[in-house]
Amino acid sequence: MGSLRGKVALVTGASRGIGKAIALELSRDGASVIINYSKDDNGAELTLVEIIANGGSAKLLKGDISSFEKSKIIIDEAIKMFGKIDILVNNAGISQIGLFMDSSEEDIDAIIGTNLLGAMYLSKHVLPHMISKGCGNIVNISSMWGEVGASCEVLYSASKGGLNLFTKALAKEVALSGVRVNAIAPGVIETEMNSFLGEEERKALEEEIPMGRFGDAKEIGKAVSFLCDDNCKYLTGQIIRIDGGMI
Repeated sequence: MGSLRGKVALVTGASRGIGKAIALELSRDGASVIINYSKDDNGAELTLVEIIANGGSAKLLKGDISSFEKSKIIIDEAIKMFGKIDILVNNAGISQIGLFMDSSEEDIDAIIGTNLLGAMYLSKHVLPHMISKGCGNIVNISSMWGEVGASCEVLYSASKGGLNLFTKALAKEVALSGVRVNAIAPGVIETEMNSFLGEEERKALEEEIPMGRFGDAKEIGKAVSFLCDDNCKYLTGQIIRIDGGMI
């Protein structure tokens, strides 16, 4: 409790689901949180209200991470808000289920732009600030499908696979500068992204998971907080899979 006190965290896609859980957990551990989102004003406001109700400190920052220029604005504005960024959590992501051969150019641009390029843009813009301080944490939220691929989620899998290698390569590049880069690869998590599943589909999927259940978004939040703790300062370049033993 309080292991992140004094730190400032920027969490993308923090208006709901895993991003919201991460923002709440970082706040519980003492960090001031910047809630980034692109569309869901109501969800972002609810995240803010919950953090403040729990005695935390947070601010909203709406912006599109898939744009190089807008990503720079997001980082600049975040630093203006709290004076620094100690933790960047690249969580924002979108998915689409369907055959790859049916994908449009717009589909490809949207998924790669948000899931991979957005994380790269924000990391590029925040690194000079972290390196100048000699410390910082970047945590990328990947997926188990980034390791093994998923039929009918080819674009999503490709974006997360790229994110994994981006994580490992960048970690090596900035390690001597005091910046750590890691990723978490969730399995099936109880979020709105999986709300389309019918009862039979859900049961079948649970049977594929050795632990017999979907993960809780809070479990991802706790893992992010763990990675950002200074007690983990020798841990970098890792992809930590949290999937109940599914793969």
